[in-house]
Amino acid sequence: MNVALAIFLPLMKSKALQYIDNSPLVLFRILLGFLLACEAFGALLTGWVRENMVDVKMTFSHIHMDFLQLLVGPQMYVYFALMGLAGVGVMLGYRYRLSILVYTILWAGAYFMQKTSYNNHYYMLLIICIYMCFLPANRYASLDVRSGRVKEENVMPQYYSWIFIFQVSLLYLYGTLAKLYPDWLDGTFVSIMYANANIPTVLQELFSGKVFSIAISYLGIVFDGLVIFLLFFKRTRTLGVIASLVFHLFNSFTLQIGIFPYFALCFAVFFYSPEQIRARFFKRKPKVEVVDDETVNDRSTVFKLSQASVVFLMLFMFVQLILPLRHYFIKGDVLWTEEGHRLSWRMMLRSRSGYIDYIIVDKKTKEQHSYPLDEVLSRKQLNRLTSPDMIWQMAQVIKSDFASRGIDVSVYAESYISINGREFSQFVDPKVDLGAIKWDYFKHCEWILERPF
Repeated sequence: MNVALAIFLPLMKSKALQYIDNSPLVLFRILLGFLLACEAFGALLTGWVRENMVDVKMTFSHIHMDFLQLLVGPQMYVYFALMGLAGVGVMLGYRYRLSILVYTILWAGAYFMQKTSYNNHYYMLLIICIYMCFLPANRYASLDVRSGRVKEENVMPQYYSWIFIFQVSLLYLYGTLAKLYPDWLDGTFVSIMYANANIPTVLQELFSGKVFSIAISYLGIVFDGLVIFLLFFKRTRTLGVIASLVFHLFNSFTLQIGIFPYFALCFAVFFYSPEQIRARFFKRKPKVEVVDDETVNDRSTVFKLSQASVVFLMLFMFVQLILPLRHYFIKGDVLWTEEGHRLSWRMMLRSRSGYIDYIIVDKKTKEQHSYPLDEVLSRKQLNRLTSPDMIWQMAQVIKSDFASRGIDVSVYAESYISINGREFSQFVDPKVDLGAIKWDYFKHCEWILERPF
């Protein structure tokens, strides 16, 4: 074992540090920038910003991110417009470093300030933007090169491509593992998912059938589990791309999930040889021979990441590897508790609905108070008040509201949840004062009742 590692690791390091044509990274920058602009401007044009961040009295920020509530309001129109312009800057390679940094910071703010429309795809977009902040994706086919702000380069280290292959592999790997549970395997959730999908009338009967639901369930597992392997090998790469096109375009049409299907397709550029990408998309670009790190050291204009940047990226990738595993170490079934659900690539896996009443008790007088949830929250926010962190956050909001009036209260909850169409079952221990407890991301909340199924 030690001998194998002694041989394998140096070979991997040598391969990673080989310099190859940077066409995949350049093309990815252009495609990504276009999609970033579409995401920001699309959120404005479709009313997503208005619904989630303007016409609301509060948003459910990620815990410990409450300071982002200052952004809620009409200023979010300007906020997203700036993001859209930054996306255009990324696409064109115009002041690229500033453009990608601005988009990353603004997108992080928008992502962490609300969970009502939580989406794993939004998290993936943030991760990729963070990677792109470090990489010199503007060294070819960019306005930065044309204006002379940066030197034109035709090469990059092999490991730049490996970063993106690693990240998209994690997405599919954990997506596959998450599907291995009964309600997915027997087609229960898939039938629920497609019940409200964008399906032509003539096909609705087919899509509502049990055979279709089970077929889609297993095809989803097969695709997620095999697509990376298909893309890795030259003989199966075209099959992998065709499968990706069918899968993602089908999801885009039926489920209408924004830019993600097209975003996911963009990663294919890193599986093809750089020469193929150059020959297809950058015909005027000179051919590049693979060279080693020592040869590149003789080229003073070639950009190289600092040691600190490399260390940060390695640590960041390690966090991405282990973070989705945390729910395995938290007591209870994540399908019911939701603890460890976010940031773990558990994408489109279950239907969760419920209702809740808060019981507020004055600690001094023991008088009970009601709280007008429907006046404080939007209909969409009320419908999402089924996750423990959001239930807990609302209890904190209620406690703070009464405290501002000089009343110290206990906040209890009568919460009932249904998973995948099952009967509603009590979710929260109604005897626990949610206003008096702290939140811990990495431990089980004992006030969540046991799974009833």
